[in-house]
Amino acid sequence: MQFKLYTDVHAFYDATYDVLMRHEAQNLIPLGNIIIGHEGRDKTDWRDPVNWLMATVSDAEGIRLTAIMTPPHNITLYATDNSINPEAVNCLIEELLDREIPGVLSEKNLAEYFAKAYALRKGITFKTTMNQRIYELTAVNPDIQQAGSVRLLDEKDIHFFPYWAEAFYAAASYGRTEMAIPQDAEPYLYRIASKKLYILEVDGRPVSMAGYTRVMQTAVGVAFVYTPPYERGKGYATSIVAQISQLALDKGFTKCVLYTDLANPTSNSIYQKIGYTPICDSLQLKFDRQHDADRTSVT
Repeated sequence: MQFKLYTDVHAFYDATYDVLMRHEAQNLIPLGNIIIGHEGRDKTDWRDPVNWLMATVSDAEGIRLTAIMTPPHNITLYATDNSINPEAVNCLIEELLDREIPGVLSEKNLAEYFAKAYALRKGITFKTTMNQRIYELTAVNPDIQQAGSVRLLDEKDIHFFPYWAEAFYAAASYGRTEMAIPQDAEPYLYRIASKKLYILEVDGRPVSMAGYTRVMQTAVGVAFVYTPPYERGKGYATSIVAQISQLALDKGFTKCVLYTDLANPTSNSIYQKIGYTPICDSLQLKFDRQHDADRTSVT
């Protein structure tokens, strides 16, 4: 096995793009990231490739394992054709032992295999932070009842958007019940300026939001779905996700992709009614720095 560490994001893009495209929807995150790095238009926060870890493990048949980490985020892996090669995984781990890896986000079987081998080698533990399912949609269910109308988020929404954003982050933070109070408008204005977030309005009143994440060749990610508690149970999340999914298809994308938390059966049910179908399960695992290999497990 040959390990290759890349410092040039363009070279990494050239080497891995076609491999990752074999499972475009599954590889929404790594594909989206290398496109961001390759285009180089946005280097805000973690998006500057100078800080990334980019690597492949290959044999005579080509790349067997692709790895990318955009600190402070977890490492994301793809086993070519979803065929886990133990030798390739072990090769990658040996090369990463001196690096700080906070966790792993990948297709479930690969995430578990890597985490167990890495934790055993490092003498640490790990835990599951989220069980996820990846869905894709190629056509919106025409029978879905839709309420209200969608529009792009804009600067006039700064009076409420930061609070909705922080409430969304709190809800997605694995049991956190308190949200941060926004102190600086800049990160929220950055989100608004991206022109990827939409608001659902009913009678001129904002009631729900959702938007796009990574934009790829034929697919676009859908995320950031949030409805305030006082507006829930009225079909607003269903409506905005259905509407922006159709908008993406109308723009020429052939599929929309989203991640769900399997601990939330309501959202999983909603998305399937809209027309999303599951393609694979994914795990987010976090490494614990305690040197207690005997406790290593998926919990």
